Amino acid sequence: MIAVCSLSAQPQSTSPASLLPPDATVSTWERQVRPQLLDTWTRALGRFQPSLWQRLRYIPSNRRFREIRRDEFPAYTRIELELPVERDFASPHLLLIPRNRPAGARLPAVVAWTSTTPDWREPEKWWGSWLAERGYVVLTGWSFIRGYRGGASYNSQVHERLYERFGHWAPLARMVYDASREAEFLARLPYVDPSRIGFMGFSLSAKSALYIAAFSRPFAAVVSIDPFIPLHPLPEGGQSNYKSTWYLDWDHPVGQTTTGGLLAGHDHHELLALAAPRPLLIIGGSGDTPFGRAHSDGRASAAWASRAREVYGLYNSPERLAFIPTSDGHHANGPEMDAAWRRFLLRWLPAQGAAAQP
Repeated sequence: MIAVCSLSAQPQSTSPASLLPPDATVSTWERQVRPQLLDTWTRALGRFQPSLWQRLRYIPSNRRFREIRRDEFPAYTRIELELPVERDFASPHLLLIPRNRPAGARLPAVVAWTSTTPDWREPEKWWGSWLAERGYVVLTGWSFIRGYRGGASYNSQVHERLYERFGHWAPLARMVYDASREAEFLARLPYVDPSRIGFMGFSLSAKSALYIAAFSRPFAAVVSIDPFIPLHPLPEGGQSNYKSTWYLDWDHPVGQTTTGGLLAGHDHHELLALAAPRPLLIIGGSGDTPFGRAHSDGRASAAWASRAREVYGLYNSPERLAFIPTSDGHHANGPEMDAAWRRFLLRWLPAQGAAAQP
């Protein structure tokens, strides 16, 4: 069984506070605590989808896509395609479709995003081919901050291009919307089971995965590989760049305050809790260190997962949230990482017959 790393064995100085009052129940969480957290995060992030008039003006249907190339492999068909994202912007993807699937069968599917450096095809090598060979449909891709309208990217005004059209919309929240649209595309395919669609990402897209788990409805299970969970730098070391303009845009004005002002006193254990009871796996790459390295989770990140696991416990499903610290480093693959995400998906997003082929 996949289990959250023991909190008792972790450094305690950075542990976030519990989100629950004493003797909390599911009702306490759903009627009191959860709505307050959703309100705070929604105000800070701006929105999770465009307004109606923005959708009508800028967002095309993704029922149609442009097929660029098709290749046949022994276990799956690979289709290179473009999906419309905005009226003047399309995103590239690979669609991997298992061959020899039973007639009429509906298969599980996984949206798999790349990180900051490799392109959108890389998740086929990392995870996609393994999944497709075991009966999963896979849609590879990347975050819009890797290449947006007019050539804007994460280090060249991508947030400004986003605000021009949609107003206050933190890039991480836009990623939630884009991933949800990709899940909707998959759900319409006749060979995909809409109730068994997952998301997985590494580094950049592992950060996206935490927000997708918290705020996107279509995904039945989420895997986040080495996101560095804490929102803020740890006093003892370990940090990431969530506050950058291409993620949260920490200093962006919001009314009389800023995104950072609205999130003062808040942290990412709240996102993990908002995901409950959805199955969520977080894999750390620096489990050989107490506090992690830049952009990589060490053992201390277990404290964030353990606080959120208290909320999962209200649903009698603490095993659905797992944090696995490994010594594989800040990579998309490694012996411990691969074993963890494969077990997780085979359990929570099973393909017919896949459980016998770990």
